[in-house]
Amino acid sequence: MIQDKKALADAAEMLKAIAHPVRLCIVRRLWREGPCNVTHMQECMDMPQSTISQQLGKLRQAGIIEGDRQGLEVRYALKDDRVRKILEILFVKHTDTHSE
Repeated sequence: MIQDKKALADAAEMLKAIAHPVRLCIVRRLWREGPCNVTHMQECMDMPQSTISQQLGKLRQAGIIEGDRQGLEVRYALKDDRVRKILEILFVKHTDTHSE
């Protein structure tokens, strides 16, 4: 039962980490377009770089994304496969085979 509580707590933390509009936008973008740097995200999302950086830090701390330093820039990418599956459920339009 203790392992179940830990699994539930871990899942709740992951969901809390992506349950913010800016963070959800970031992970959706990384899922759709692949790794990128803060500057590119800022341009695409029309938000200050400080906002993007702050939210990236929270996602990184939660283990949802990882950064790969390439010279002077850091390219961020999704790390947690559970998040990919959640994004697919949230944002992929499924065709309904039932007619009403």
